[in-house]
Amino acid sequence: MKKGLLIVVSGPSGTGKGTICKELLQIQKNIGLSISATTRNPREGEVDGKNYFFVDKDFFEKEISQDGFLEYAKVFDHYYGTPKKYVIDQINDGNNVLLEIDVQGALQVKKKYPEAVLLFILPPSMKELKNRIIGRGTESQKDIEKRFSSAIEEIQYVKEYDYYIVNDEVKKAVDRIINIITAHKYKVTKDIEKIISKFKEECSC
Repeated sequence: MKKGLLIVVSGPSGTGKGTICKELLQIQKNIGLSISATTRNPREGEVDGKNYFFVDKDFFEKEISQDGFLEYAKVFDHYYGTPKKYVIDQINDGNNVLLEIDVQGALQVKKKYPEAVLLFILPPSMKELKNRIIGRGTESQKDIEKRFSSAIEEIQYVKEYDYYIVNDEVKKAVDRIINIITAHKYKVTKDIEKIISKFKEECSC
C-alpha cells in the first residue's frame, strides 16, 4: 500500500488559508484534517477526538518528553500540538492528512517528518492582503497594522516551503493544490525500489 501524504498549509492572516483548506476537504474526500491535542477545556459543542484530543497537562508534557508530537506550542498557559502517532498511522494506512498551521509549527513538522509537503499561501499583493484584513471589520487599526507587519515577516519563510500558491481566487488556489498533491504522489522516492522489484519479479515468471 502506498503511503499517504502529510500536507502542511501555512500563510499570513488574511491570505484565506482557512477557506482554502475547508474547500479542499469538501472536494477531496481522500484527505482528512489532522486533529490537534490541547490541554484547554472543551468549549460548548466541541467533541473529544473530533475537534481536538483533550488531555491534561501531565499527559501532554509526558508526550513532549517522549517525542510524541510533530510540533507543539504553548499559548496562554495551554499546550497545543500535533500528535505524531495519530498522523503517522493515518499516513501509513494510505490516507492523506491536512495540517493547517503557522510557520513555526510547519518548520517543526519539516524537521520531524521531512516527507511532509509544505504549501505556503500568498496573497495576490500586499495591498490586497491589507484590504482583506480591513474588510473583516473586526479589528482595530493597531491590530490591523500588527497583522500586516507580521505578514511581511512570515512571507520571508516561503523559501523553506516546497510550493507556494497565490490565492487570487479560492477555486483556482484549491485546483493548484490538488494538482500539486497529484504530481507529488508520483514523485520518485524510496518507494520506487518496490516498484522496480515488482517488475523484476514479473520478468522472471
